[in-house]
Amino acid sequence: MIRIGILGDIGSGKSYVAKSFGYPVFNADTVVSKLYKKDKKIFVRLNNILPKYILSFPIKKEEILKAIFSNKTNLKKIVKVVHSEVRKKMNIFLKNHKNKKIIILDIPLLLENNINLKGDVLIFVQSKQSEIVKRLKKRPYFNSKLIKKFKDIQLPLSYKRKKSKFIIKNHFTKKSVKREIRIILKKLFR
Repeated sequence: MIRIGILGDIGSGKSYVAKSFGYPVFNADTVVSKLYKKDKKIFVRLNNILPKYILSFPIKKEEILKAIFSNKTNLKKIVKVVHSEVRKKMNIFLKNHKNKKIIILDIPLLLENNINLKGDVLIFVQSKQSEIVKRLKKRPYFNSKLIKKFKDIQLPLSYKRKKSKFIIKNHFTKKSVKREIRIILKKLFR
């Protein structure tokens, strides 16, 4: 099985690129969203460490945001609790797809949390900053301060780019992304 890890800036189109490969995708953001809505254990653990902020189940996005903005260590506390569960879900995903030729890991903190393995194929999604900003502003919970906080806990983009075997230039058109994916898949199956 080839494990492909998708790297890039927030809003660069990593999830779109991941889906465009046409192989099973483990999307950490989707898993986190489900954990907040359906996993009582996560609520209890977050409520124990952040009782002033995480008040109700299902966990509301507003409560998470309030916790993050009130104290710079809260984001790290949340990530620590949530990522251990994300890792468990990823392991289940990997077991369920162990016979697949390729699986895609769409995990924002892939390198930061040492989730990648030595043999993983890392792909960096590069997009114009102006396009990223335009796309981020369309998101329902767009908040430039929040995005900055998330960027602060991430490794520099230059490092992620250097660690990557391939770079996909995302011009936000289906045609260009599909073309670049075809080239990468040909090189992987040589």
